[in-house]
Amino acid sequence: MTEPNPKIARRPPRKVTPAYLQRAALAYLERYASSAENLRRVLRRKVEKRCRLRGEDPAEFLEAIDAVVEGSVRSGLVDDVRYAEARVASLRRRGGSARAIRAKLTLKGVDRETIAAALEGEAGDPDADPEEEAARALARRRRLGPFRPGERAPHRDRDLAVLARAGFSYPVARRVVDGGREPDGG
Repeated sequence: MTEPNPKIARRPPRKVTPAYLQRAALAYLERYASSAENLRRVLRRKVEKRCRLRGEDPAEFLEAIDAVVEGSVRSGLVDDVRYAEARVASLRRRGGSARAIRAKLTLKGVDRETIAAALEGEAGDPDADPEEEAARALARRRRLGPFRPGERAPHRDRDLAVLARAGFSYPVARRVVDGGREPDGG
C-alpha cells in the first residue's frame, strides 16, 4: 500500500446541510433500528466530525439535527416504543436479564417508562417467568448447569457467578443451574 503524499492537501468535506443530515439519518436507519435519542447522537457525531475538519462550530447545526430527528419520528421511521419492544424480545431470546436490558436501552436513550412498559408487555406464556426463561437461554448458550457436558457439580459456583454477572437474581440462577433440561425440550 502506498503512503499518501503529504504535499497533496485533502479537501475538507462539504458543508453540513439539512439535506446531508436527512441522507445521513436515512442511511443509518436503513442499517440499524434506533431510538430517537440514539439517532440524535449519531447525527451529532457526524456533524461534529465534519465541523472539526472544516473548522466550523457544530452548535449552529443542532436545530437542524433536531428537525431531522423529529421528522423521522413523525414519519414513523423512528419509534421508541417499537424499538424497545423489539430489543427486549431480541435480548431475552439471547438470555438477557431485565437489569441488563434496562441498562442497554438506557444507553440508547430510551426513557424509563418506555423500558418498563416493554418489559411488562413481554408476550408469551402467562405462567412462564420471562426472567427464568432468559436465564435458561443464557445457560444453554453458554453451556452452564444442566447444559454442561459431563460432571456439573464442580462447576456449580462458577455457573451461578456467570448468571449473577449477567444480572439474574440468586433464586433464578439457582433454579436454572440446579434444574434439569426438561422445560426446554433439550
